[in-house]
Amino acid sequence: MEKIALITDSSCDLPKELIDKYHIHVIPLRIIFQDGDYRDRVDITSEEFYDRLKTEIPSTSMPSVGETWELFEKLKSDGYTHVLAILLSSGLSGTHGMVEGLKEKVEDLGINLKIIDSKALSLGLGFLAMHAGKLLKDNTPFHDTITIVEELIKETKVFFVLKTLEYLRKGGRIGLVEGTIGDILDIKPIISINDDGIYYSVTKVRGRARSLNKIVEIAKESIGSQKVYLGVLHGNAPEDAQYVMEKLKESNLQIEQSFIEQTTASMAVHTGPGLIGITFCPA
Repeated sequence: MEKIALITDSSCDLPKELIDKYHIHVIPLRIIFQDGDYRDRVDITSEEFYDRLKTEIPSTSMPSVGETWELFEKLKSDGYTHVLAILLSSGLSGTHGMVEGLKEKVEDLGINLKIIDSKALSLGLGFLAMHAGKLLKDNTPFHDTITIVEELIKETKVFFVLKTLEYLRKGGRIGLVEGTIGDILDIKPIISINDDGIYYSVTKVRGRARSLNKIVEIAKESIGSQKVYLGVLHGNAPEDAQYVMEKLKESNLQIEQSFIEQTTASMAVHTGPGLIGITFCPA
């Protein structure tokens, strides 16, 4: 009999009640301030992070190798035979590579480990983990679950717009986004993630209000007639997030489930206050 554990990382932005409902194990990325490092979603909340951001811009690092190994040891002692780890894009973080580096040791424990590169982050990653959780709760076999999730990756999309590109530049995550003169001219790129799992500009518009309307338009066109899980993410910008969600719901999209969530600290380090994102995954 297969006993399957599901792992993701703290950039997934899933609400805690869904993490608990689908028994998802979350490995925390680390937020590094001058006074020490904090485990994302464990030692620091999004609200605490934005408060501290007023005086210091921290950095991030991948989850602790030791803490991740301890999780695998615990899963083995709890009787798990298989582990499915769905992680944020390897083009944006070393987390995937870190877990990959443990694969041989994990399999020596007697655990069959599959690591999936989501080519996404935030609720793009979160929806993939949630979907896997639903499949496993329905006793879907391990390899069938993997096949379904890998197909869903191709149809899962992340779009976001920032108030400023400053944080993306400082964090070294700017990818293919042109970010030199945009802030001066109030140019707002609509950013997504390409097939290599790195950021690129879908299009550009001038001004905050136009950027919010444009991201809604792009998401609606991309969703089309399919039924989706839909998420609107924000970086300490709840009113803008509510506006975007209302605009999406006015469009008669087929929405199976929707959320408005504030991004966790591990993403907010690189995006700063004012982020608005739209993510969806086929339901």
